[in-house]
Amino acid sequence: MKHRGSPAGWSQGSPGRILRYTGAIDEARDSLPDSPWYEKGLHFQCVRCGRCCGGGPGTIRASDAEIEALAKRLGLDPTRFREKYTRKLRRGEVSLREKLNHDCVFYDRKQGCTVYEDRPRQCRTWPFWRSVVHSRETWAEAAERCPGMDVGRLHRRSQIEGSIRNDGTSTSPRVRRTPAV
Repeated sequence: MKHRGSPAGWSQGSPGRILRYTGAIDEARDSLPDSPWYEKGLHFQCVRCGRCCGGGPGTIRASDAEIEALAKRLGLDPTRFREKYTRKLRRGEVSLREKLNHDCVFYDRKQGCTVYEDRPRQCRTWPFWRSVVHSRETWAEAAERCPGMDVGRLHRRSQIEGSIRNDGTSTSPRVRRTPAV
């Protein structure tokens, strides 16, 4: 279900769950300003609450290398892993499957992420996705549901922009520097 008033492409999770990005990233979100609003950095510390692991329908993109690592972790052949745990997206991308409640197939509500050490880049880079750090407003909206945002260690601008350039939410990290408006 799309959340009324949310940025385009976001879906509303169940109460208390973060919004999950489900749409294409538009041209504006592929750009980084010369002096971004997060110039002085952003605080984040994962508390492993799992709110980013489910709630509403979405995608958890996984590269071939990530699939290989996950398959090895589970003692499966990569082909069998793909059959059991992934689904195809448009443009040939691959996503991890979700449970019926929209939680990631590897998220357990008691244990947390059962593949945490080998989780895909998209999971590793949360909340430093270009769609989340796009503006103060999109950051604040996600922070309402993520208890690790705006607390914990400070991530420098260079670290944030490194994540944005290859956040795992798209297979085409086309990030350009544009003048601030």
